[in-house]
Amino acid sequence: MKVVALSDTHAPRRWHSCPPRVAEHLRDADVILHAGDVCVASVLAELAAYAPVHVVKGNNDGPDVDAPETLELTLDGLRVGMIHDSGPANGRLARLRRRFPAADLVVFGHSHIPLDESGGGLRIFNPGSPTDRRRQPHGTLGLLTIEDGVLTRAEIVPVT
Repeated sequence: MKVVALSDTHAPRRWHSCPPRVAEHLRDADVILHAGDVCVASVLAELAAYAPVHVVKGNNDGPDVDAPETLELTLDGLRVGMIHDSGPANGRLARLRRRFPAADLVVFGHSHIPLDESGGGLRIFNPGSPTDRRRQPHGTLGLLTIEDGVLTRAEIVPVT
C-alpha cells in the first residue's frame, strides 16, 4: 500500500491548487493522510480525486473542515494514529506513545519540520509542508509503504 502523507498545506494562502510535484506522488497513492492545517475543505475534495483521504483538524482549519482532533486507523494491518500538534520536541515519543498506546506509527504536523523518528516500538513521522517550508530548505511530503502490517519504507521527499 502506497500512502502519501501531507500536512500544513495552508490553502488558499499557500495552496492555490495541487502543486504539480505533489500531484506526481498522489497519482499512484492508495491513501492520503493529511495531518491538519488544510484550512479550507476544498483541498480535501481536490485530494479525494486521487485517493481516499484521512484528515485531522489543525489549529488553522476553518469550520468547513470536518475532521476529528485525533484519528486512529489501520492501513494494511499497520496501526496508525494521527494528530496535528504533537507538542514540544522534548518528550515527544513518550507523549505520543501515551496518546496512541496501540499505534505502530503516528503521523503529525504543525511544526512544518519534517521528522522521522523511532523508539520504544513507535515510529513518529511529520511530512513537513509541501507549500509553506518556513525555515526548511524545501517544501516536503511523506511517502510511506505498508506491506502486511509492516511499514517497509518511510521517506521525506522534497517537492520544491
